[in-house]
Amino acid sequence: MDKVGILVVSYGSRAAAMIDIFCRSEIFLPKIYVVDKQRNPFNVEKAEKHVVVSNLNVEEICRFAKKYENHIDFGIVGPEKPIINGIRDLIEQETSIPMICPTRRFAIERSKVVQRHLFQRIVPEVNPRFKIFDPNDHESLGHIRKIAWAWLDELDDKVAVKPDNPAAGKGVGVWGDHFTNRQQIWEHFLANYQQGPVIIEEKIDGEESSFQAFCDGKHLVPLPETRDYKRAFDGDEGPNTGGMGSYKNTSSLLPFMTLADREKEIEIVNRIFKELKGKGSNPELRGIPFYDAFIHTNIGPKILENNSRPGDPEILNLLPILKDDFVDVCFRILDGRLRRVAFEEEATVVTYKVPPNYGGYATTFLNRVKRNEIGRPVDLSGAYKLCREHEDHLRVYPGSMELREAKDYALTSRAVCVVGIGNDIERAREISLEGIKAIKGGELWHRNDIASREHVTKSVRHMEKLRMF
Repeated sequence: MDKVGILVVSYGSRAAAMIDIFCRSEIFLPKIYVVDKQRNPFNVEKAEKHVVVSNLNVEEICRFAKKYENHIDFGIVGPEKPIINGIRDLIEQETSIPMICPTRRFAIERSKVVQRHLFQRIVPEVNPRFKIFDPNDHESLGHIRKIAWAWLDELDDKVAVKPDNPAAGKGVGVWGDHFTNRQQIWEHFLANYQQGPVIIEEKIDGEESSFQAFCDGKHLVPLPETRDYKRAFDGDEGPNTGGMGSYKNTSSLLPFMTLADREKEIEIVNRIFKELKGKGSNPELRGIPFYDAFIHTNIGPKILENNSRPGDPEILNLLPILKDDFVDVCFRILDGRLRRVAFEEEATVVTYKVPPNYGGYATTFLNRVKRNEIGRPVDLSGAYKLCREHEDHLRVYPGSMELREAKDYALTSRAVCVVGIGNDIERAREISLEGIKAIKGGELWHRNDIASREHVTKSVRHMEKLRMF
């Protein structure tokens, strides 16, 4: 087996899953060089070399890559911040290491305003009606309020308010979910407007899906569909989070989607890809330049936003059931010869366990929180034991966790992800929750209804109703 050195820029469970799948290669002998936001216990154990760069500064990451340049064959990036800040541009300029992520120029995740203008030019049918409010225009707040009020009148207050800059899924406010009157809309708008441009767009009625695609610069290879759960609490209540969990069906379609829905998504993203690619090949796009949040409506799919990196949690539904060798997939991406990627026909359910302050849980459910348990070590041993019992139908990936003096501690974000794999969504969910419940300590909590039969059925019936009109 050939040794292969792989640089992984890590933050969260997404990178732990990548490292796990690399290390399961049956063709290559991977040696993993990890730049991490903290001492992730999983990554520390698997890494040949591990370094902490707490702010994921691209210059520091590049220095690490340069130090081990002769041992690294390629690099891959999980989190959005280094991609947006040009990590690929810098490493490829300073070293001979090819990187699997878009260049800064094609990290269109950096601006929702840029996305809306791009889509309006290429695929205008995917855009909701929208207006952009930019503080750089130096209009008075009174004038801005007058324009915004007229726009809210036109949309009957049923809007989504979005900051231009990435906010890890947490900056968006939606009518009926985050505000119920115009004053709340205005307060949310002002909180974001102080930081930069803000979009006010019509609220779309439909069901959401996450579309991801690998790209080698020549070819776009769509991955199976997944469904994310952004809201913090059961029943889709509470604030938006980075994602409390997600599910994948046994096929490439979600239960509420038709084949026509899927084909339309692929057509839309291919039109965007062809425009950005230009003639021939554009290796600056390699990686996952298109991770699109679609919403399916009675008049076809719309795009809520485009991201330029693997989804978290959505890529966690896919990597554990990848039939191809992931190292080989990466080499095919680098060589411009990626034409297809195969997955097992299994359902997967991802559930996150998170610390008490995440999503406002400790404040909302004060009576449920055991204060003396907060900050105590987290015991993953029971969940790892279940992994062995389930013969790889259960995966446990620490995320926002830190190894200190041989003990694991949860930090402030999504602490640990559990992936259940089964022959249907319900079985995958049972396995995922079994693993979640085996994780002890730290006063961690989770949503109980990720991929529940009731939630899936509700989505199916909602789409059936929409398609009647």
